[in-house]
Amino acid sequence: MTRTPVAQHAPHRTPSAWGSALRMLSIGAAVVAVSALGIGGFIAADLTLRVGQDAVDLEDASEVAPPSLAAYPGEFAVLLVGTDECGEVSTQKLGERCVGEDGIRNDVNLLVHVSAEPRKVSVVSLPRDLMLEVPECTREDGSVASGASSAVINTVFERAGLSCVVKSVAALSGIDIGFAAKLSFDGVMKITDAIGGVQICVGGTGIRDRDTGIDWPPGLRTVSGYDALQFIRVRKGIGDGSDLARISNQQQYMSRLAKTILSSETLTDVPKVLRLSNVVADNVDPSRELANPVRLAQLALALKDVPFEEFKFLQLPTVEAPSDPNRVVIDDSAAEPMWQAIRTGESMQITGEASNHGGVVADGPVSPAEPSAPASDAPSPAPSATDGVVLSEQISGIDLNQETCSGGRRR
Repeated sequence: MTRTPVAQHAPHRTPSAWGSALRMLSIGAAVVAVSALGIGGFIAADLTLRVGQDAVDLEDASEVAPPSLAAYPGEFAVLLVGTDECGEVSTQKLGERCVGEDGIRNDVNLLVHVSAEPRKVSVVSLPRDLMLEVPECTREDGSVASGASSAVINTVFERAGLSCVVKSVAALSGIDIGFAAKLSFDGVMKITDAIGGVQICVGGTGIRDRDTGIDWPPGLRTVSGYDALQFIRVRKGIGDGSDLARISNQQQYMSRLAKTILSSETLTDVPKVLRLSNVVADNVDPSRELANPVRLAQLALALKDVPFEEFKFLQLPTVEAPSDPNRVVIDDSAAEPMWQAIRTGESMQITGEASNHGGVVADGPVSPAEPSAPASDAPSPAPSATDGVVLSEQISGIDLNQETCSGGRRR
C-alpha cells in the first residue's frame, strides 16, 4: 500500500485535540434518554431549561418536527466541535498555556452521521489543519461574515461561531447537518470524572511526552479528568508525531468509551445517570435543535441496537496542501466514495490501517473469551456485494469490534 506523505503539522498556541467530544452524542443522548424514560418529567423539564440556556441557532437549519419519545425517524447528523477554551479547572492545571491572542479555535471537528433503518453510525474526524472553502455566514449578533475560498477549519468558529462550522462542513461533505454541540476543556474533564474513567491501552514502548507530561509504560490503564485530557492531547509521544496520528489515538479513546457505554450497566445505574445528566447539561453548548432532552432521547434510542461492526470511526483522507506544507486539503478521489456511502446509508469496508500515521497499533492477543478460529488452508472469501462500499486505503479507521493501543514512543 502506498501512503501519501503528510506534514507533521505545526503546534498551536494552546492545548488542543478534542476527540472525546463524541461522548456528547453517546453519553449525553443516552443519559437524558434514561431520564426522560424512567426518572420522571421533573428531571426532563429541569434539563430542558438548563441545556437550552446556551443553545445556538443554526443558519439554514431544516425544520425539525416537535419531539416525541420514540427513536428519531430517518437519518440525522450531528457536528461535535471541541474548542481550546480553558475554564476554571483547566486554567488551574494549564496556567499560562491558556492565554493566547488567536481567539477560540475549533481544534476538533467530528461529523457523526446515523443512517435510516437499518442503522449505521459513521464518525468522521476532520483534521484541525484542513483547508476548506468557508461560505458567507451570519453571526449570532446578526452581523455577516464574508466567505473565503480557502481557510483553515480550526479558525471558522472564531470567524463566525458554531453555525458557520456546521455550514462549512455540510458544504464539504454534502451531508445535511441538523444538530451540533460544542465542548471545551473543562467539559472533557468533568464528564470523564462523572463516567468514572475510561480504560485505554498504551502500546509500543510506552508514551513519554514532554508537552503533556505523560510518562506511561505499555499496558492497560484507566484515565479520567486531567489524565484523560492529556491523553487525547498527546501528539509527539505517539506514532509519527503528527496531528493525524493523534486523531487515530483519539479514535481509540472514543471507541473504547462508546463500547463501554453501549455494552455495560452504566445506563441501569440511576445515581450515575442522574450525575451524568447534570454534568452533561452544565458542560455542553448545543444547537437550538439539540437542546430538548426528549430530542436527545430520540437520538439515543436510534443508536441502541446498532451492531458494533456498523459503528465506523474514520479519518478524512487528506494530502499536503500545495500552498503550505503545514496544512492539508481533502483527497477528493478517496473521500467522495466515503461521503456517498454515508449519504446513502450503505455499509462500508475499511481497507486502510487503523492509523496510517502510527498513532495506534493492533491490540494484543485475542481474549480467552473470544478464542481465535482454527487455522485453515482455505482461502479467505472475497468481499461480496453485500459487504458494502470498499473504502480507499488512504482512509484509516476502525469499528467497535476492533481494539487498538496507542502507538507509543518515548521522546
